[in-house]
Amino acid sequence: MKTVFTLSSLLLASALLLTGHGIQITLLPLKAAQIGLSDTIIGFTGSAYFLGFVVGCFTVPQMIGRVGHIRAFAVLTSIIVSALLSMQLVEAWPLWALARAAIGFMMCGLYTIIESWLNDQSTEATRGRVLASYTLITLLSMALGQFLLAQLSIQSATPFILAAMLVSFAIVPVGLTRQLAPAPMVPTRVSFGLLYKRSKVAFAGALMAGLVTGSFWALGAVFAKRTMGSLEDVSLFVAAAIMGGALLQYPVGLLSDYFGRSRVLVALSILCAMTSLVVSMGDTRTSLLVSIFLFGAVSMPIYALSLATVIDQAEAGEFVLVGTSVLLLNATGAAIGPIALGQLMDWADARALWWGLSVI
Repeated sequence: MKTVFTLSSLLLASALLLTGHGIQITLLPLKAAQIGLSDTIIGFTGSAYFLGFVVGCFTVPQMIGRVGHIRAFAVLTSIIVSALLSMQLVEAWPLWALARAAIGFMMCGLYTIIESWLNDQSTEATRGRVLASYTLITLLSMALGQFLLAQLSIQSATPFILAAMLVSFAIVPVGLTRQLAPAPMVPTRVSFGLLYKRSKVAFAGALMAGLVTGSFWALGAVFAKRTMGSLEDVSLFVAAAIMGGALLQYPVGLLSDYFGRSRVLVALSILCAMTSLVVSMGDTRTSLLVSIFLFGAVSMPIYALSLATVIDQAEAGEFVLVGTSVLLLNATGAAIGPIALGQLMDWADARALWWGLSVI
């Protein structure tokens, strides 16, 4: 507990940042639909976010190495604020795609700074508690962002301003912290071939997790708006998925320890397809909220379980390499999925999102 308290400034910054991020990740697809963008374009702008994230994985470590963690954090958050506010000023979709790519790039950098800093400041004896606290704060903050958005109107500039304010406030605890910043980061290396060689199941799981969750983040709110109507229900829909994923992370980990990670990963994939179909058939508020909770519960642990599966098979010295490869493969899937499923939604209707996810 003492270690967690010592890192409170960094955890507070994470809470502020991810509450603002939680608002914008649901707000932007809804706003795009409100200004008349097609589902294909909405999917494309969502893919741009993850494409920016992928690029950030390769370039952010060098930037952090040059200027340090604190200055890099300040620069990245300020650019996110500018990108968010610019999207309230213009409605041209190419500029939206550029802004979302910039946000993805910057968020990749901020996640990298926070997580590397937490790892550096914790010990083997405290790392589990520190990362558990961080994961809990991440999920609760994202869920809080949904409930804040439910109180606002997407027709106004208020949601953009609030999201930007929360992100900008995240600079304060980091800028005033007394904690020493970690040592400069080494350049990122990736090997999809090694990942496939070590675990084909983990390779497929990481790619599938990206395709599924990336499509959900980019287009799930659009589906909820068209089937449920009110902004409050949309926010509850997204929050239910987040809470489902949060509550099942630990039980899924226990099951994988007992039954084997590959078996549990295959079971989650089958359940993900089944719950996607259940969501597509939901016709009441209650059935949609329950089914999306179950979808989040079985889909969101897939990434972490894929990572754990390949780590089990990796040799000494390969942990960072295969871990980075899992992250990049996941982000690549997240960049591809929304484009394909956005077109499917344009061709059919909003429920086609879940038909496509069940096939994936």
